Amino acid sequence: MNQTDVRQGAAGETGGYWLIETTADLEEFISRLNGITRLAVDMEADSLHHFREQVCLIQLASRTHSAVVDPLKVRDLSPLAPIFRDPSVQKILHGSDYDIRSFYRDFHFEIVNLFDTEIACRFLGVKSFGLGAVLQDRFDVTLDKRFQKKDWTQRPLPEEMAEYAARDVKYLIPLAEMLEAELDALGRLWWVREECELLSRVRPANGNGNPLFLKVKGAGKLESRALGILEALLEQRLVWAERKDRPPFKVLGNRVLLAVAEAAPRSASALKQLGILSPAQYGMYGDGIVAAVRDIVNKDPDAWPSYPRTVTQRPSGAVVNRIGKLKALRESVAKDLQLEGSLIFNNAMIHDIAVMNPTSSDALKDVAALRNWAREVVGDRIVTCLARRGNRSRRT
Repeated sequence: MNQTDVRQGAAGETGGYWLIETTADLEEFISRLNGITRLAVDMEADSLHHFREQVCLIQLASRTHSAVVDPLKVRDLSPLAPIFRDPSVQKILHGSDYDIRSFYRDFHFEIVNLFDTEIACRFLGVKSFGLGAVLQDRFDVTLDKRFQKKDWTQRPLPEEMAEYAARDVKYLIPLAEMLEAELDALGRLWWVREECELLSRVRPANGNGNPLFLKVKGAGKLESRALGILEALLEQRLVWAERKDRPPFKVLGNRVLLAVAEAAPRSASALKQLGILSPAQYGMYGDGIVAAVRDIVNKDPDAWPSYPRTVTQRPSGAVVNRIGKLKALRESVAKDLQLEGSLIFNNAMIHDIAVMNPTSSDALKDVAALRNWAREVVGDRIVTCLARRGNRSRRT
């Protein structure tokens, strides 16, 4: 790797990092990681600035080497796949859900042997578990937040932005080592490992042909015609957003589309009177909005969509009673462990357990979402809690 590729000021044995812009340089960097057991990983994306979000930088750090990989220039990133899949190398990320989905979406990378330091912090009862807060607390380091919302697609990449990216992974390995030791002392390390194993399997969501309005808060309150208008506007917004290469929410916000859907303005003047568009938005999108509204209004009402409803059976009094007991138990256990209650079991799990009314902790294996660690730690208490005061007389 040429000396010009080594920049000073971030992580690595010499205090610098490698800016990798070719596949050859990436292969050389990966070769220098031979024999490592831990690799810190982070990424930067551009979801705030472009229509199609993409990974714009990948940051990597071992104990002695650090790199910022530019996937907009390195067209073949396949040399990264083996180390990401290697179970002998622990991959350390912080708040990794979005990163794992993005790596798989853009490159089909799978992360095997994940250790998420955010999850680790939460299982230690840390209240402020954002990376900035954790590094401030553990290392007295303040992260520069100026670049968090910058456009990471800009090239040439400013050196200060690359330096910021490299610094993000500098402390992850020593942080992970601290957290692992503390978790191990509490007997919770295997809890976090189970959580991380499950998290490593997440994949990006796909539309599955579902209506766009299902992702809009408040759409379920609309009547059929308004729902049809909203769907038409959401589809049109995608066209405009792609044409402008902007995120859809920066073209027209959901609140605007909901207001238009309810008002159903069939003329430019009626739309303007709503007062919900800026002059620039009215000029760019007004005609298209009115055309979309008219198209839906003029359709046969039988063609208008309806919001899909999940019909759920109202729980019996016995189940409601058990739900109350389980929520009280969760609060008690959370207090004992000094953890968030949702980490132990969430409301959906509580409902499933209450309906099941298990007679042994082994029976809790049928609650698919309940973690093994939670079943072992709390399983007997769940059974005891539900067995109190003759509750088992009604199993409906």
